[in-house]
Amino acid sequence: MKILFALPGLHRFGRGAEVVFESVAQEIALRGDHQVTLVGSGEARSDRAYEFIHLPAISRDHFEDWPKAPFVRHEFMYEEMTFAAGLVALSAVGQADVTMTCSYPYTNWALRRPRLGKRRPPHVFVTQNGDWPAQQQGAEPRFFSCEGLICTNPLYFERNRERWNSTLIPNGVDPARFFPGPQRKAELGLPTDRPLVLMVSALEPGKRVIEAMRAMADVPDAHLVVAGDGPLRDEVDRLAADLLPGRFMRATFKHEQMPDLYRSADLFLHTKIRESFGNVYVEALSCGTPMVAHDDEVTRWILGEHAILVDTELQAALTDAIVEALKTRRPNTASAEWAHRRYSWEVVAGKYLDFFTEVARSKS
Repeated sequence: MKILFALPGLHRFGRGAEVVFESVAQEIALRGDHQVTLVGSGEARSDRAYEFIHLPAISRDHFEDWPKAPFVRHEFMYEEMTFAAGLVALSAVGQADVTMTCSYPYTNWALRRPRLGKRRPPHVFVTQNGDWPAQQQGAEPRFFSCEGLICTNPLYFERNRERWNSTLIPNGVDPARFFPGPQRKAELGLPTDRPLVLMVSALEPGKRVIEAMRAMADVPDAHLVVAGDGPLRDEVDRLAADLLPGRFMRATFKHEQMPDLYRSADLFLHTKIRESFGNVYVEALSCGTPMVAHDDEVTRWILGEHAILVDTELQAALTDAIVEALKTRRPNTASAEWAHRRYSWEVVAGKYLDFFTEVARSKS
């Protein structure tokens, strides 16, 4: 079977969706029974078992101040448009047995466009960025379609399975990289004289970093590290100077540094409400890092009993949860082992491959 994955940031960024696509593709390609192709705006890598095709794309960062309107109402849609322009004419798309993306509308449309003289390959869409296209409510989603829908949490699955051919598959983690180990605060330039609370998050309103900072202001002595960037960077820096003087650090870290970053944290904090999945959950869990997250049906399904879950919209309750969690300052090896059994990429990729096979056969 020929499987084609397409996403603008592949081999260029280490964001959540890119990690998922590259990891699943690598695991399937290593099995040797299928031809796997990734299409992205980065460069090919010699350590990959799959084929990589470079298509240029302009990063969403360049579009943060551009006008927002239907069909370009977010900077990522501008980025996607520049990528899809090349994808439309790519011959490898028509040669595939199944295609997949999580980017809508332009990448989805480019993969699903009619192919002159040949059948269009069936298309699988995965809800890495939410299931809003599948709901078909609003201007852009009216034109969404797919032959298979991979839902990254049970909430998405339940509300889409009647309309689309759907399956429930979580994201995963690499147990060879993310596992409990010694802290390396000094090597990463982190403070060593106080508890360290880590957030790994884009600086955008939906991630609720600012709300977390307000709760952290009442946690004595703890130092907050935010690993990420985004449109709210200036507001975050101003608030940190006001509420967390001397107790805040905002930085970006290399992809290879992330396991040590999780292991160096005394607590991992994530305040997003109804995250589509959140790779950061299983990465932190796999490193044995104690965790506080928002209590909803998605986080309960992902984390089970392996985190302190709280209504993060209640600032005082969030503060209390952080203080309580910081009392457990040691790697939680039982949580790490549980995450490895449930979320290893080998297990997750097998589920992807089974679904690809089902979709391809149903349209043959």
